[in-house]
Amino acid sequence: MSPQSAPHDFSVSSSLVDKRHIIVLGAGKGTRMKASRPKVLHRLGGVPLIAHVLRAAQSLKPATTTVVVGDHAEAIAQALEVSSSIRFVRQSPQLGTAHALLQAEQNLTCEEGSLVVLSGDVPRIRPKTLSRLLKAHEETGATATVLTTVLDRPFGYGRIIRQNGQFAKIVEETDATPAERAIREINSGIYVFDLKPLFRTLRQIPEAGPKKERYLPAVLSLFRRHGLKVETVGTDDPSEVRGINSQTELAEVSIMVRQTKNEELMAVGVTLEDPATTYIDKDVSVGPDTVIHPGVTLEGKTTIGARCELHSGIRIINSTIGNDVTVNNFCVITDSSIETGAQIGPFAHLRPGTVMGEGTKVGNFVELKKTTLGPSSKVNHLSYVGDATIGRSVNVGAGTITCNYDGQSKHKTAIEEHAFIGSGTQLVAPVTIGRGSYVAAGSCVTEDVPPKALAIARAHQENKTGWAEKKDRGD
Repeated sequence: MSPQSAPHDFSVSSSLVDKRHIIVLGAGKGTRMKASRPKVLHRLGGVPLIAHVLRAAQSLKPATTTVVVGDHAEAIAQALEVSSSIRFVRQSPQLGTAHALLQAEQNLTCEEGSLVVLSGDVPRIRPKTLSRLLKAHEETGATATVLTTVLDRPFGYGRIIRQNGQFAKIVEETDATPAERAIREINSGIYVFDLKPLFRTLRQIPEAGPKKERYLPAVLSLFRRHGLKVETVGTDDPSEVRGINSQTELAEVSIMVRQTKNEELMAVGVTLEDPATTYIDKDVSVGPDTVIHPGVTLEGKTTIGARCELHSGIRIINSTIGNDVTVNNFCVITDSSIETGAQIGPFAHLRPGTVMGEGTKVGNFVELKKTTLGPSSKVNHLSYVGDATIGRSVNVGAGTITCNYDGQSKHKTAIEEHAFIGSGTQLVAPVTIGRGSYVAAGSCVTEDVPPKALAIARAHQENKTGWAEKKDRGD
């Protein structure tokens, strides 16, 4: 692409967008993480590190996106649940960042266009920074453009060496002189390249070290040697180019991400009583006027409505909570749907597949699993209800159990509207409790109960007068 063809507003040029490509380097083993899981699959705000990078990259609307993976290719592809628009190439063995880029050559056979190179372990890069980087690259007609930043403590990073203010080269920490180590402008590892000369130049990079690796910054020196233009673009937020290489760094960046999320929610009217102890994943949404008490964890793609109150110690995962819902202390809710005005807990457990209708109540030490609780129905105390459909305005007494498993298969229980289940009842599935019927306390129901009937299923009580006295005498 010639400098003359570069637009001033990249967002409106479809011809340039068609020539934009993304590659994310994710093959590193991450040995400093001391974990069997690939580094790029460690989660930050509930999302894998590499997914953060890919989301930022997609804002550029690239023609192609390629991810370079190593020994955990299948695990990465599965975790990302990516569409066919993202291609994977394997780097094995891992012989440096330039070698990683070479593995993608077969996917980038076009003779022109811009290639944005990102690192899978730099999750805080912002879309607007990538847009600014790419725009500068296209407008200047550079062969390569490097994203840089200034650090107070640049230890471990490659330094940007300039001559007369212009980019000259990148010197790695281990190769730098004392004067070069004093330089605070560093290489972020994020680049834009003109594709046309890239791959033939990458093959010219000399192998280095005992493993004969090839490192990407060396290509910039080769470009300069060939008289090609190399430009830089700086970011004033060093945190967005911070790489994650250890569990400590992951924890430090997690605090930043969590703080950002909390600030976003408070800006739209959510009350967080103690943001420091509130853990809310990146993809969670919360409506205005909702109050969140200390020690709450909201994970995955959870959605919380408006005017809810979430008390301390609760954990909600991948669930939808409607408006005006109260969740009391120490509840766990997973893959469930709670409609307007419901009340839950304390100490309730809603397992996957639970649906609570409008105005329903689930109370102390109640567990629901694959259960639909109809509007205005109640399961208030010490009960297990699984694989059940419960109609409108049903009362389930304390200590009720749906016996849904026979040792081999799960069976369903149906309780129709306006039924009343007495305390201490076992409902042996499959069984249906008819509309408006009653089940006496302490019953073990094994047959269907007709509508408007009273079911009594318990042994006849027999009192043996004087039995305790005889026992004490040994009679």
